[in-house]
Amino acid sequence: MYPDQSPTELEQNLSLRDYLDILNKRRGMVVTVFLIVFTIALILGLSKEEPLYTSTSTILMERNLGPGSAGLGTYYYWDPEFLPTQTEIIRSRKVALRVVKDLQLDTRYRTHFLGTKPADPSLITSVRKSVTIFFKSLLEDGNSPEPGAAPVADREKLEQGRIADIIKSGIDVQPVKETRVVNILYTDSDPRLARMITDAIVQAYIEETQEIKLSGTQQSLRWMSAKAEQERKKLEESERNLQKYMREHNLVTLENRLAIYPEKLSQFSTELSSAEARRKELEDLRDQIARFSDSPQVLETLPVFRKSATLQSLRDQILKAEQRVQELSQKYGPRHPAMIKAVEDRDILLREKNLEIKRITESVHKSYELARSNENNLRELLNSTKEELLDVNERFIQYSIMKREVESSRALYEALTSSLKKASVTEESQNVNIWVMREASLPREPSNQRPRRTILIGFILALAAGIGFALLVEYLDDTIKTPDDLENRYGLTVLGTVLQARKNERIENIFVDNPQSPIAESYRLIRSSLLLSSADHPPQIILILSMKAQEGKTSTALNLARTMAQVAQRVLLIDADMRKPRLHSLLRVPNETGLSSFLSGNIDEYVTHATREEKIYLLPAGPIPPNPVELISSQRLKILLKQLEKDFDYIIIDSPPIINLADGLVLSTMADGTVLITRAGKTTFDTFKLGLKNLNEFRPRILGVILNGLSSRLSGPFSYAHYYRYYQEDSDGTGAR
Repeated sequence: MYPDQSPTELEQNLSLRDYLDILNKRRGMVVTVFLIVFTIALILGLSKEEPLYTSTSTILMERNLGPGSAGLGTYYYWDPEFLPTQTEIIRSRKVALRVVKDLQLDTRYRTHFLGTKPADPSLITSVRKSVTIFFKSLLEDGNSPEPGAAPVADREKLEQGRIADIIKSGIDVQPVKETRVVNILYTDSDPRLARMITDAIVQAYIEETQEIKLSGTQQSLRWMSAKAEQERKKLEESERNLQKYMREHNLVTLENRLAIYPEKLSQFSTELSSAEARRKELEDLRDQIARFSDSPQVLETLPVFRKSATLQSLRDQILKAEQRVQELSQKYGPRHPAMIKAVEDRDILLREKNLEIKRITESVHKSYELARSNENNLRELLNSTKEELLDVNERFIQYSIMKREVESSRALYEALTSSLKKASVTEESQNVNIWVMREASLPREPSNQRPRRTILIGFILALAAGIGFALLVEYLDDTIKTPDDLENRYGLTVLGTVLQARKNERIENIFVDNPQSPIAESYRLIRSSLLLSSADHPPQIILILSMKAQEGKTSTALNLARTMAQVAQRVLLIDADMRKPRLHSLLRVPNETGLSSFLSGNIDEYVTHATREEKIYLLPAGPIPPNPVELISSQRLKILLKQLEKDFDYIIIDSPPIINLADGLVLSTMADGTVLITRAGKTTFDTFKLGLKNLNEFRPRILGVILNGLSSRLSGPFSYAHYYRYYQEDSDGTGAR
């Protein structure tokens, strides 16, 4: 596998020298874009416009949030939306209308804005101003009617609106960065009028902010008063509903009852668990007694009988009585009065023991019934307590909802009342504090005529456009252009590069027409690289592959055979491109029989043709078969190559492209080495990567890559193509090298 760096990684590895090389390769494009942009900038910047004068006034504005909490006067706060909002107010149409009315521009300076002014000497200025005024008037609130649309009585208002639009288009607001200072600029052809209008704009802006504050405060007071009255009524209604609900559901001690029920539930649950355990214990004991009722001896081993003191005493007495009977039986007969008395005493004790066992058994049964009854009673108490708690919870939830509604209404009403009092106190206060730091100055020089600055800006923009366009084209161009592209991305050895042939040159005949040309020398260098590509001996069977068609694969195979013939006795060309063979036509060899004929079994012996060029032989492709891949995959081809290795010094195989075709992939497993052909400026990285991926699956021995069609303009200053002119002068006989 070969390394394949992404474009991002390659860009991160680019140095300043690499960028300079890119600009040098595309210097023609940089110069062309530079000249076009610079020319346009000069035409637009140096056009003869009417001189315009800009007057500037400086103000300091701050947002007033009211008196400070400590009673130390007024404090201010700056937010990011404040300046843009105030800027739009300054540039608003209402401020412009105030300026028109305050300065009586519609009567005193009507001709300056609307009529009988001398024609503008600059067509560009006139068109630009007209278009600006037209579109700005469309984008505004639509208060300015079209000329002629209003009746005669409203003509004065119409003219005021038109002049206001002109004033508005000349206003510029420039906040000073990281300060509360703002510069207000107005541009006009009359410097005195520009200064007068600038001062009027500042004054109109101050009046407009005051009017906005007053109208907004009054509207807020009316709304808050109405809203407070609604919330007061809503609060009273909520409180009445809450009291009514509490009376109807007896919720006076609801919270205390809610605290008691969980304790009762916990107590009943604990007692029920104990009762269940007691009942199960007695139930097990009862079952054991019933199971061993027929076995008195086993029955007496149960804990309840074993622990009985009465039974223990009776057992001891019975034991003694048994011993007494045994002793007397040894002295007397069974009818002896003493013997009869002893037996009667023993029987009496046995009857008492049985009665005691019966009594204990009945006691266990009664205890079990009592435990079961107690368990059932506790379960009923627990269930009834749960139902009572659920009922109380439901009532308490509704009570909480109504209580929260009352509290919410009360909080909203109190907030509205407090805001209403504050708004009443601050009704007459200024929302924005404005100080005039510098009044408008009288401009001395036009603000739109600075030729040096225009030329400098045009030069910088044109240079940046040229460089940026060249780098953009380089970035978007995803084709292989230089040997470095192959080495850096894929880690492949570049055997050599072949320059792009001139219009009057045929690269297939370059060794015949011009054997001393730079292209011919390129193939000689490639031959040297191939001969040195192996440590032991150079590869004998060389496969020529390309990713797609039209990359110079066939011409490379032919020219490599010619260079190999200069150092060997016999060189064989095999045209394995049985889909579109060309070598027989280039070498003028018949193609009636060839490789396809031998592989398909139509002929028993292969036929090689001697060409007109010394030491070069050709095995043509033969008739085009329907299944080239199957023929190439046959065992006959391997046998053929073994035989040809004995007869020829070097064998060069020309095969079809490997994108979407498997012929070349199969051949790569039979050759001693594979040479990849790619064309500069035509083969994309994606195409080359896909073909290389398909080829690597067959694990061939790749000797390297030959880059065809390399342009001397894009090859860089240190490549072999840099010396194209040097060799060209030799071949033309115009230089003495």
